[in-house]
Amino acid sequence: MASKSANTAQDILMADFQALVRDTEKLLADTANLAGDQADELREQVHERLVQARESLQQTQENVRERGQEALLTVETYVQEKPWHAVGIAAGVGLLIGLLANRR
Repeated sequence: MASKSANTAQDILMADFQALVRDTEKLLADTANLAGDQADELREQVHERLVQARESLQQTQENVRERGQEALLTVETYVQEKPWHAVGIAAGVGLLIGLLANRR
């Protein structure tokens, strides 16, 4: 359940970032009619940085997904090997959350 919400949040973040990149690329295209060598140079620099940001974001996304999958596998293995420990931990966390929620 936690991995689904993490994946959903990750997907939302990726969609927002991709929308930002698309909007910035559209802005660059719309300003293409601006005159001057400096404007051309500026557009080229912004375009290069957008490409770098997109590549960096893709790499980060892949790394986060891999680490998430590894963590999920580790937790699943632990729960399968020591189910009573997992039940005890879950009960303790539930009790702690209940106590904290009850204080409000």
